[in-house]
Amino acid sequence: MGFEIEMKLSTLAAAAFFSSAVLALPASAAPAAPAETFPGAPGVITLSGKCAKLVVAKFDATKGCKNELASVTLANGVVTFIFTSDGKALGFQGDGSGIKPASNGNARLPLSLVTTGVGNKMTGEVKVAGFCTFGNPYAGKPIAIECTAESKDSSFTGSFRTGGKLVKKGK
Repeated sequence: MGFEIEMKLSTLAAAAFFSSAVLALPASAAPAAPAETFPGAPGVITLSGKCAKLVVAKFDATKGCKNELASVTLANGVVTFIFTSDGKALGFQGDGSGIKPASNGNARLPLSLVTTGVGNKMTGEVKVAGFCTFGNPYAGKPIAIECTAESKDSSFTGSFRTGGKLVKKGK
């Protein structure tokens, strides 16, 4: 099975970009801006930090794991955390409406799919059961994003620790 399955990241990002219209209120009527939440509104967020672990079945891709992690939120609420290693990508995907509070101020996303690919093409999907547990990088302190999932044939693990700073945020 391995790490070679693909899915289109550019499609996920494009869907996030075209996802919602914004209603502008006059400055006097605008409410105070709420604190930003993670993964938040539709868009793409790229976090910097350290990829601590990336394993697919018995294949350990940690050594080549890039020290950036993308979080893609689509208009329909689907959230994907995307790890990359040596030009390959592994996305942990779930329905953002299922996010629940977890211990230590973290949140927990139930997973339904793992997506895989090469470069920016993500075309493979594997149905899974599992969770990603994560903190809020907008709090300005280091957080961890820990994902584990199991399919009928394989297991998937990704662990990423931020330095407390956002790299890029897009819509």
